[in-house]
Parts: sequence; structure tokens; C-alpha cells
Amino acid sequence: MTALFNYDKIKGLVYTEKSNKQLAEGKYHFQVDSSCTKDEVASLIKKAFGVEVEKVNIINTKSKTKRFKGVEGTRGSYKKAIITLKEGQSINFGS
Repeated sequence: MTALFNYDKIKGLVYTEKSNKQLAEGKYHFQVDSSCTKDEVASLIKKAFGVEVEKVNIINTKSKTKRFKGVEGTRGSYKKAIITLKEGQSINFGS
């Protein structure tokens, strides 16, 4: 039986000032599906980008209430994974 990987569980890269500073340390921030576990995220990153994952931290970010032009709304909650790669490895997102 072959294992199937659902690459749709990695939703995108989280780009903030803090995540940009941590790129130098080999830490990458990804928005992942809410049903993902640490082991699943590590295997998906390894298969998708061909890198060795040292550590995975998971953060559940809560939704926030925001106001825009007097109309109140909410930003959605999501799960964020912080991936630490082994020394000397990096992910190239460019061309």
C-alpha cells in the first residue's frame, strides 16, 4: 500500500516581521490545515521541499474582531506551523 500525501494541507507561507527575522535561523512559518499534526506537517514539508525537518511547533491562532468603516467583522482563526530545518538547509521559494 502506498502512502498518499495531501499537499493541500499546507495552505501557504505566513509572512510577518517576526517570521522574516527567523528565516536567518532556519525557521519557516506555514499556515496549515486545522487537522494537521506535527508528524504530518514534518512529513509533508520533507516530501514537498526535499529538506530535513529538525523540529515542528504548532500554534493555534484565535480569531480577532476588527472594525472597518464602522462595520464589525472577524478575522478567521487558523493553525500555524513553525518548521525548524537542520543546519545548512533552506527552502528556495524563488525561481
